[in-house]
Amino acid sequence: QVQLVETGGGLVQAGGSLRLSCAASGSIFSMNVAAWFRQAPGKQRELVAQITSGGKTNYADSVKGRFTISRDNAKNTVYLQLTSLKPEDTAVYYCYAQLSYSADGRFYNHWGQGTQVTVSS
Repeated sequence: QVQLVETGGGLVQAGGSLRLSCAASGSIFSMNVAAWFRQAPGKQRELVAQITSGGKTNYADSVKGRFTISRDNAKNTVYLQLTSLKPEDTAVYYCYAQLSYSADGRFYNHWGQGTQVTVSS
């Protein structure tokens, strides 16, 4: 079964760093656009960072300069490097990716299970 598996969340102090990983498992032919979202308690899910198949990136203003999204196409894995963390970064972080299963050109939306990032002050 094709799925996205997230790892790397945890508890860190303000100013600290974490690296989140999102690995697509199963029979994956290719990965198109991928992204990271986050959702804090009582808040709406928001887009944090996005990366195209060619490596072009976009970031939310709130994380620009602090977070870095990257990908390893050979491993079908997307990463999010979080640095200079702030308490307001505390949220559940969700990976998203468009995955194809064959060369038919069809892509399907997939979401990771979510990983908790907690930043203490």
